[in-house]
Amino acid sequence: MASGFCEDCSRLLEEFNFHLRKVCREFERKIKPIFRELCECTCFSVSPESSYLRRKRRKRSLSLNDEELQLHEEESLQTLSRLSASEDIELQKTAAMFYLQLSHHLNSPLPDALLEPVMNLLLSSDLDVQKTISLSLVNLLVKNNVCRASVVEMGMLVPLLDLIRSGDSSAQSHSCACVCLLASSESNREAVMLEGVKPLLALAKSYDPREQQVASWALLLLTHSDWSRRLLGDAGGFPVLVLLLQGSDSEVQFYSCSALCNISSARELHRKLLSIGSHFLLKSLLTLASSSVQKNSMQACRCLQTLSQNDLIQEQLMELDCVLPLQPLLKTSSAEWRESAVTLLSALTSHTPNKAVLVSEGLLEEVGQLLLHPTCSSVIITHSCRIITDLSSCSEGQQAVMEARCLSGLLGALLSPSLTDDTLIHLTSCLQNLMTQHPLQSELSVMITSEHVSRLVKLSGRSQNPQLSYNSAAVISRLEMTGETLQLLKPHYVAMLEYLSVLLQNKDLKFQQLGLVTISNLKTDGDFSSLLSGGEVEDQLRTVHDQTEETRRLLQTIQPLSPSPVHPLQPPHQWLR
Repeated sequence: MASGFCEDCSRLLEEFNFHLRKVCREFERKIKPIFRELCECTCFSVSPESSYLRRKRRKRSLSLNDEELQLHEEESLQTLSRLSASEDIELQKTAAMFYLQLSHHLNSPLPDALLEPVMNLLLSSDLDVQKTISLSLVNLLVKNNVCRASVVEMGMLVPLLDLIRSGDSSAQSHSCACVCLLASSESNREAVMLEGVKPLLALAKSYDPREQQVASWALLLLTHSDWSRRLLGDAGGFPVLVLLLQGSDSEVQFYSCSALCNISSARELHRKLLSIGSHFLLKSLLTLASSSVQKNSMQACRCLQTLSQNDLIQEQLMELDCVLPLQPLLKTSSAEWRESAVTLLSALTSHTPNKAVLVSEGLLEEVGQLLLHPTCSSVIITHSCRIITDLSSCSEGQQAVMEARCLSGLLGALLSPSLTDDTLIHLTSCLQNLMTQHPLQSELSVMITSEHVSRLVKLSGRSQNPQLSYNSAAVISRLEMTGETLQLLKPHYVAMLEYLSVLLQNKDLKFQQLGLVTISNLKTDGDFSSLLSGGEVEDQLRTVHDQTEETRRLLQTIQPLSPSPVHPLQPPHQWLR
C-alpha cells in the first residue's frame, strides 16, 4: 500500500523531523532548569492534564534517524498512548503519522503494547487520522509486523468496519484491505466473516464505482474457503455479486465474476446460485463472455465451465443458445480468448443430450478452423480432440467431422514438433477413436502421408510413455492395409518390430493383443514376414503361444466349462506359416 508521499517528500520530511528534534532538544536543555524551579512553586502548579499535554508536544521518544526508526519501547508507548488518547486532533495526527512512518521502516515484529494506541486512533473523530492509521495498519499487516489475531482480539475490527461505511474512498479502501488481510488468518476468519460480510454487501450496492470496486475486491478475497462461501450465501451475497456482473465498471465485473467462479467450485452451492430467478446468473455470465475486456470474457467462460459440471445447468445453457455468443470468441486473434471458449464448449459436448444440437449449430466447422490456425496451442488441440471425439459418436457427427476439415486439422497437429506428451496422448487417442468408425477409418487411411507414418512410428517407440506408445501403435494397426499403405509402412518395418517386441513383452494383455493384431495385419507382406522370421519377435510370439496354451490347459481342468459362443482365436504360431 502506498503511503501517499513520493520518495522526495518522504526524504524531506525525515530531514525536517531530524532538524526539528535537534532544535527541540536544544530548546529543552535551556528551559528545563527554569521549568523545574517554576514547577516547585505553588504559584505555577498545573493540572495533570496540562502537564500531560506539554510533555506530549515534546515528542522526545518519537524519533527517526537517517538510517532506521529507533524504537525506545517504554518511552514510545507512554508518549503514543497520551497522543492517541488526546482530544487534540493535531496530536492525534502526530501519532498517526508516526505509525505511518513506522510501517514503512519497521522490519521486525511490533510489540503488542505499541499496537494498543492504534485502537484509539481508529476511534478518532477525525477522518484524516483514521485514514492515516488504517493505512499504517495495512502496511504492518502486509509485512506481517503485527499479529493478526492480536488485532482482532483488541477489538479493531469494529472501527475498521465502521470505516467501510464512511463514504470516503480512501478510508474504505484501507479498511477493506485490513479486513481482508485479517480474514486471511484462519483463526480470525470466523470473526471477520460474521461481522464483516453485511457492511461489505451494503458497500457493494453503492452507486459509486469506486466503492463497488473496493467491496467486490474484498468479497472476492473472502470466497477462498468453503466456510466463508457458505456464510456469504446465507447473508444474501450471491444475488449482489450477480448484479455487479451487469455493472459498467470492468474491474467490478472482474472481481465479482472471480468471486462467483470460486463459489461455483462448490457444487452444493449450485442450487442457491440457480435460485436467482429466470436464469439471471447464466444470462449475465454469457453476456460478460462477449465483453470486449479480455480478462472479463475469459473469467466468465471459466465460471460457466465450472458450473457446467451440473447437468441441470448444462440444459439451461443450451436453452439459452450459449453457442451463439461463444462462436465469435473462437475466431479472435487472441489465443487466450480462443482457449477459454473452446474449453467451455468441450465441457458442453461431454453431455450426451447436447451432441446433436452442437453438431447442427456448426461447432465442428469452428473446431476444424481452430485446428488449422497457425498458432494452435496445446490447450486448443486438447479440447478440440475432446469435442471431435464426443460429437463423432453421434451419426450426424461422423459426416460433419469429414466435411469440417477436422481430420486435416488433427493430422496437421500431429506433425507439430512442440507438443507435450500429454497433448499427444489426447491427439492420438482421438485419432484412434475415429479409426474405430468405418467411414472415418477409410478417410484417414487415405489422408495419411509418409510424414504422418514416420511420426506415429516414432511415437509408438516411446517406451517411457506407455499410453502414448499404445495410442500411436493402435492408429497404425487400424490403417486399411492397402498397397499404398504398405508402401508407406515398409521403410519403417525395422523400427516397428522394435516397438512390437516391447508390446509383446508387456504384462498387460491389451498391449500384447495390439502387437498380435498389428503382426496379423502385416503378415501378408512378404518383406515384413522375412524380417519377422527367425528374429526376436518370432521368439516372443512363440512365448505368447506357449502361455496361451498353458492357460487353455488350466482352464480345461476347471469343470464344468460353460459353453462359449465365441470361436477360439487362431493360435499365434499359425501366423508364422
